[in-house]
Amino acid sequence: KSSKREWKPLEDHSCTDVPWLLLFILFCIGMGFICGFSIATGAAARLLSGYDSYGNICGQKNVKVEGIVNSGLDLTHKKYVFFLDPCNIDLVQQKIKSIALCVSACPRTELKTLADVQKFAETNGSTLCSYELQPTEYTTDLRAAKLCPKYPVPESAPIPFFHRCAPVNISCYAKFAEALITFVSDSSVLHRLISGVMTSKEIIMGLCLLSLVLSMILMVIIRYISRVLVWILTILVILGSLGGTGVLWWLYAKQRLSASALETQIAKDNLQALLIYAIAATVFTVILFLIMLIMRKRVALTIALFHVAGKVFIHLPLLVFQPFWTFFVLILFWTYWIAVLLFLGTTGNPVPNEEGFVEFHMAGPLKYMWWYHVVGLIWISEFILACQQMTVAGAVVTYYFTREKRNLPFTPILASVNRLVCYHLGTVAKGSFIITLVKIPRMILMYIHTQLKGKENACARCMLKACICCLWCLEKCLTYLNQNAYTATAINSTNFCTSAKDAFVILVENALRVAAINTVGDFMLFLGKVLIVCSTGLAGVMLLNYQQDYTIWVLPLIIVCLFAFLVAHCFLSIYEMVVDVLFLCFAIDTKYNDGSPGREFYMDKVLMEFVENSRKSMKEAGRGGGAEGRELKPM
Repeated sequence: KSSKREWKPLEDHSCTDVPWLLLFILFCIGMGFICGFSIATGAAARLLSGYDSYGNICGQKNVKVEGIVNSGLDLTHKKYVFFLDPCNIDLVQQKIKSIALCVSACPRTELKTLADVQKFAETNGSTLCSYELQPTEYTTDLRAAKLCPKYPVPESAPIPFFHRCAPVNISCYAKFAEALITFVSDSSVLHRLISGVMTSKEIIMGLCLLSLVLSMILMVIIRYISRVLVWILTILVILGSLGGTGVLWWLYAKQRLSASALETQIAKDNLQALLIYAIAATVFTVILFLIMLIMRKRVALTIALFHVAGKVFIHLPLLVFQPFWTFFVLILFWTYWIAVLLFLGTTGNPVPNEEGFVEFHMAGPLKYMWWYHVVGLIWISEFILACQQMTVAGAVVTYYFTREKRNLPFTPILASVNRLVCYHLGTVAKGSFIITLVKIPRMILMYIHTQLKGKENACARCMLKACICCLWCLEKCLTYLNQNAYTATAINSTNFCTSAKDAFVILVENALRVAAINTVGDFMLFLGKVLIVCSTGLAGVMLLNYQQDYTIWVLPLIIVCLFAFLVAHCFLSIYEMVVDVLFLCFAIDTKYNDGSPGREFYMDKVLMEFVENSRKSMKEAGRGGGAEGRELKPM
């Protein structure tokens, strides 16, 4: 049994879950095959260089497509894709419904008539009408109405790296930005918002840097203000519950005194409702007070863990930069994933459509490659996040179970990364795959719910939402269990299932402590996020208010506040992760050690004081009495 197996922190290192690592490597090879296949079939060239409606890739010689006129042309000198009607957008198919041609230059000025189009072709050598028409025929041939661009031809410029002529005036894509147009409803408001952002970009960057600095400072000083935050929380809860209950009873008494004068059914119903609400509020307040009374000592543990977490960041300063590396790796992977997804959109064999133009479609099993690609997005993203959790867990475990802090490795973070790469990538792959198995069905149900919005009946809508909610709760629970499993793996070098089982047993034995840490601790971190956002927003208001050049500076302030919340969330989530790892280490330490010779505690002095105070409370409460006595009995 897990409870009889001795924990040996950092004594043994062995490879864990090797088959899952091999499976993950094979999966990544499959992702690479998709990328290579899309490039080998010409998708990369079609995406970057662009192609016309006849299957020709711009800027190169092309091969003839059977049954398609104007295919197989030499377009070496025509490097840009030009749409005859760029504003004709199909919102359902999400594409431009227009003939596409390869041209040598984009029209940099508006062309109002066919005569202007003809003059542009003669001057710049760029023919904007279909290939079978010569520039001299633009104003005389009757086919020009169909084979030439719709005029007036808007001013356009090539998109960098993608060689597409795009209209300079974004109002052409008004339908695509329908939500934005509905919000502002006036283009002048939109222009003022954008001008406010552009003219205040230096202030925005400065405020974003301020939020970053405030987050780093808060991570260091939160251990000193944790006790104050707990008292604030306690006072607010007490005042809120007592005040709400008192108001309800006062309203009930007031209504009852006046009910004799108002002998109506409505007055009686209101009086009965107030009585029910007052009784419910009283019961809730009593239960809340009992819970706070039972958990008051565990709140002391939360404060102690926050204090020790602050020390961890002092000894392991590189932990502060962990969100940067994770975010950077995620951005690189997401960029790769989007590029390959775009490649897949242009992969396949040329097939004529109903209008006689060319479309590219994949046949057979290959057309389902994008499903594999979507699964890869979720699994590899979760794998990267799990690597961060394992790295943090390994570093904190090294700190906790090193008795002499002077003997810590020079860089515990790099030592943790080294152990992760050498021993535990398989465990991380398995844990992230479990999260992926839960996340994919939830995303499918959310997609179905979105597609059926307004079409399904109330029962089906309720069932869909219930399933989505249950899967979301399961995902959060598994994420929390995975994080503790990674900590157990970092301590004992056991495989994922064994680590998850051991961590689960420890968490169940300390259920009340877990509840205290996850409620009080999360609220404290939430207050920290609010503090950073409010401080950054206040500084933004003061700075922007003194600038008279801004017509509207609401949008810059919103951008700054959103960025501040994102930064605070990233940093404080690392803090929360450290607290969770410290708690599991503390629970294991108190279970298998008692402070006697040969079984000395590993914990910090602050946690040692908490243990001593708990023991004194146990002796005063009586031998083996109460839940606290049972919980601390292994010590």
